[in-house]
Amino acid sequence: MDNILIVSNTSSTMGIISDFMRFERVGQVFASQNGSHARRYITESDFDLIIIDSPLPDEQGDDLAITAADKTTAGIILIVDNSIEMEVSTRVEDFGVFVLPKPTTPEFFYKAAKLITASRLRMQKLENENQRLQKKIEEIRIVDRAKLILIQVLKMTESQAQHYIEKQSMDLRQTRLTTAENILRTYE
Repeated sequence: MDNILIVSNTSSTMGIISDFMRFERVGQVFASQNGSHARRYITESDFDLIIIDSPLPDEQGDDLAITAADKTTAGIILIVDNSIEMEVSTRVEDFGVFVLPKPTTPEFFYKAAKLITASRLRMQKLENENQRLQKKIEEIRIVDRAKLILIQVLKMTESQAQHYIEKQSMDLRQTRLTTAENILRTYE
C-alpha cells in the first residue's frame, strides 16, 4: 500500500493502525483529526486505504466515508460503535464502505484491511481491463469509419477496404488505427 489516510481523534485507533503497519509495507500515512481536514486530504491526494474512526469532533464519519467512496478509488474502513454498526452499515454499504464495530482487535482489523486491499486490487484490474476494452472498441469504430470512407469514396467492397487497411499498416509499419486515422484525414 502506498498511501493511507487515518481519520481519528483517539490514540487507540492510532495504536491499532501502528500494529497493522508493522506487518504491512506502507508508503505514507496521513492523519487527520476531523472530517473537514480529511476532505481536503481526499481532494489533494490519492489514497489506497482510508480509515475513519467514528465519531469525529465535527461529524459522525459516515458522510465522510460516502464522500471518500464517491471521490476516490480507495478502500474505506469505517469504525463505529458496536451499538450502531448495523444502522451505519446499512447506510454506507451500497457505497462500498466496510464497517467495523468498536472495540475491535488488531487481528480483526488486520484481516479487514487485507480484505479491503485485495478487493481494491481486483477492482483496479477490472478497471484496467475495462479501459483496454474501451480503447479496443474505439479503435474498431475508427477502422470501420475508415473502411466506410474507402467504400464510399473509392468504391471498394468491404473486404477490399479491410485488405487495403491491413496492407497499408504492414507496408508502412504502423498500427491499423494509425492507418485508419490517416485515411480519415485524407478523405474526410
